[in-house]
Amino acid sequence: MIDPKRPFRLTKKTRFYLHSLVRHDLKASITVFFVALPLCLGISLASNAPVYSGLIAGVIGGMVVTLISKSELSVSGPAAGLAALCAVAITDMGNIQYFFISVLLAGFFQFALGLLKLGGFTHFIPSAVIKGMLVAIGILLISKQVPLIIGYDKPDFWRGELFNIITFNHGFSHIENLYKTSSAGVVLLALLALVCLILWKKYASKKFEVLPTSFVTVLFGVIISLLFAYWFPALALEPSHFVRVPQDIFSEVGWPDFSILFKSGEISSLIWKNALIFCFIASLETLLSVAAIDKLDPFNRITPPNRELMAQGTGNFLSGLLGGLPITAVIVRSSANAEAGARSKASSFLHGFWILLAILLAIPLLNRIPYAVLAIILIRTGYNLAKPKMIREVYHQGREQFLPFIFTIVAILFTDLLIGVVIGITYAIYFLFKHTYHAGFQVKQSKEGHSPKFTIELDQHVSFLNKRRLTETLDKIPEYAIVEINGTDSAYIDRDILEIVQDFRSKAHRKHISLSTVQVPEVRTIELH
Repeated sequence: MIDPKRPFRLTKKTRFYLHSLVRHDLKASITVFFVALPLCLGISLASNAPVYSGLIAGVIGGMVVTLISKSELSVSGPAAGLAALCAVAITDMGNIQYFFISVLLAGFFQFALGLLKLGGFTHFIPSAVIKGMLVAIGILLISKQVPLIIGYDKPDFWRGELFNIITFNHGFSHIENLYKTSSAGVVLLALLALVCLILWKKYASKKFEVLPTSFVTVLFGVIISLLFAYWFPALALEPSHFVRVPQDIFSEVGWPDFSILFKSGEISSLIWKNALIFCFIASLETLLSVAAIDKLDPFNRITPPNRELMAQGTGNFLSGLLGGLPITAVIVRSSANAEAGARSKASSFLHGFWILLAILLAIPLLNRIPYAVLAIILIRTGYNLAKPKMIREVYHQGREQFLPFIFTIVAILFTDLLIGVVIGITYAIYFLFKHTYHAGFQVKQSKEGHSPKFTIELDQHVSFLNKRRLTETLDKIPEYAIVEINGTDSAYIDRDILEIVQDFRSKAHRKHISLSTVQVPEVRTIELH
């Protein structure tokens, strides 16, 4: 923009963006591109979706979401956390176009959440459940890569739940095929790629910050696969072991058949169900990632959550329309962006532009990337989600944090993500009710003359959950006692509690109990007969 008072001078904001672009954002965008490109390809693989779907999501996340979002450092694209869910959804619905409709609808729901200013819903989900969800997603993500690092080129080997591998109707039907299609070359390549990833991350990543670990691992894997092909034919990889991006990627884009939404049946219900799941998980991951990235911002800028949901919703709507994967703000790419020195959203936008250029100009190079190397990168991503260190930390926080955490993990692994999260939240609510039941007030017993005295001091918040305990406490008070109910420290006293106190007045009179109240309002009780 140009300052209207000085037509030949740029505004302060524009000068800031130009300075950031030249000094910081251009270099950071290249770093983020090297991080994002392997993830776009790998997440497509893990999602059992066409490779172009991850690339399209990467372009839209970078070039569209960035323009609408007010987050300066977050980077959006296909999310590894949704890969297992996408694989299940595509397999269950049996048609990739139905999956794209679910993504599109999820974007619509996200935009509506932002429009209705409901972006703060993540604050109502217990942190133990969120951590359990992330660990379960990490375990599922790792489990899906195991067949690929031994050369099995059919990602539907393991679907959504981890433990359906041991069921007779699914897992054992693939064992013979798994044995026949395994490849010594792929196994060796995967092991070498894993060693490269670990060593580069540990010893070289800080010295060569412009070359991210994921990019170096992919480049190393490509070189090793070429060496196998030319020098060790017995270890050479099959064509099915490499990424396959169509030469004319945009010819693969098709218009979804929206008529299925208005037909009754299992497919239609699955489309709506998956749309709601994608909306919930994508919104949750986005808001958590943005909150984390805001803490890394050297300028202390805060991202408006509702605007972010509207931006992500727009991105997912377009991604579903054009055949892309679900999009979220991604902590891996965002943190890489911040660590590379980005100062503005120009870095995120340019990283999407570089992905677009790769699609237009470098498809032959992309098709030289082995699936097994991408699987190693995703195993690392899954490990970061399910680090044993985090599990130990939750354990040391006590059973009230650890049990909902474990319940969430186990429920997701045995059922699906939505049911697992609901079970985790339900278990966390059980602990909340349990503690609220035992809280609410304290009873102090003393003597006043020859009579026992009971002082009931109400807490800051006393709710209907304390009804039963208060009723039992009052009923146990003996005759001729002195009772004082003190609400001085209470900011809120539920009407149900006030009615119990009011009802006790008549009981106290009959039992010769001296009752006094301090700052406990009197209410009229309604006879229920």
